[in-house]
Formats: sequence, C-alpha cells, structure tokens
Amino acid sequence: MSDVSATLEAARAELNARCDSIERCYEFMLAYAAQGLTSDKGSGSGTQLRDFLGKCDVALSDLGGFLTRFIQQLQVESMAPYTGFMAVIERDARDAQAAVRLVLAQPDISSQIVDNLNASIHLRALLTDLFLIDEVLKTYRRAG
Repeated sequence: MSDVSATLEAARAELNARCDSIERCYEFMLAYAAQGLTSDKGSGSGTQLRDFLGKCDVALSDLGGFLTRFIQQLQVESMAPYTGFMAVIERDARDAQAAVRLVLAQPDISSQIVDNLNASIHLRALLTDLFLIDEVLKTYRRAG
C-alpha cells in the first residue's frame, strides 16, 4: 500500500469514527429523552449520556477542516464545489458543538433538555450534511 493510499485509508477511518460518534450520540439521546428523567445523576444511562456527548464534542472539533483536508487528499478535479459545502459543515458542526457543550455544562441533564437538543436544527442539519458528504465520498471509495 502506498503512502497516499495509507493516508487516505487513515482519513476514511477517522471520518467513519467521527460520524459514528455523532450518530451514536444522537441515537442514545433519543432513548435517553424517552426515559423522562429529571437528572442524569444516579443512573447508568446518565453516565453514558455524558460519555456519548463528550465523544460527540470531540468528533465535532474542526470537522469542516478535517473534511477539507481529506477531500484535498483525494485530488478532486476542482475543490470549488466542495469549498462552499465544507463551510456549511463547519458552521453546522460549530453550532451543534455549542449546543452539545451547553448541555454538558449543566449540573443536571434532564430528558427534556436532551429532547430539545435532539430537536435542535443544528444537530439534525449536521447529520444530514454528513449523510450527504458520505454518499459523495463513496464515489471516491469505489474509484480508489
């Protein structure tokens, strides 16, 4: 495997890990919101919630920059169509991260807070962004 191939595979693995952390957090929050808890304290799911949110926070950090560097490594014909969308992803990731950090800063995280975070357009928009870019990048996985 060439250095370029190894670098691309590492980037693909990191992208998959980031997307997985964000999606798993969202899915866990759906279940957490349905529990009707007033606090995350004293429950196993509360501990898991903070863990999922923490991993999501890490995955959101510099997501647009990471994706831009990844796409540059693919040596696409033109970066122009990607540049604008990377700005969208970066903005949505930054906005979603701000909401995640707000929730993490609370001494008690209720199911209602999590339900509102799940409903946040920022997090939902980011997930949709990631689904779209993942499908676009699949064409390079097949070609590469």
